[in-house]
Amino acid sequence: ALFRALKTKGNTPKYGLIFHSSFIGKAHARNKGRISRYLANKCSIASRIDCFSDFQTTAFGEKLKEQVEERLEFYDKGTAPRKNIAMMQAAMEAAGPEFMAANGGDKKKRKSSAGEAADDEKTPKKAKKDKEGKEGKSEKKEKKEKKEKK
Repeated sequence: ALFRALKTKGNTPKYGLIFHSSFIGKAHARNKGRISRYLANKCSIASRIDCFSDFQTTAFGEKLKEQVEERLEFYDKGTAPRKNIAMMQAAMEAAGPEFMAANGGDKKKRKSSAGEAADDEKTPKKAKKDKEGKEGKSEKKEKKEKKEKK
């Protein structure tokens, strides 16, 4: 379709081959573009996982498929789908300890919520720097106004 459109100088197809997916067929006309983009994003994530993981598993593909189905339900009924981080954690648990060991899943760990809360609070040095930065901006504005008056 793309090359025919280019040859005849007509409009190019909007969605491509992904438009023929059963997921896109289930969606209403106004949501077909949204679902096609969402499905393309999930396919991209799945291909990256397959390419870069050392241990092959179907857990991620199944969870990504569930996510696409939940998104379809969201567009039809309004039920909120699960977040991507929750789905990936569930997929990693489903993949098992072999996947984690093969891919070095324990290298990086997130900070606990208590550690993040401590980082959010400003230390006196940071507060002092913020005040100095604001004063510097007002001084710059004054200099600029003086130059404009001359």
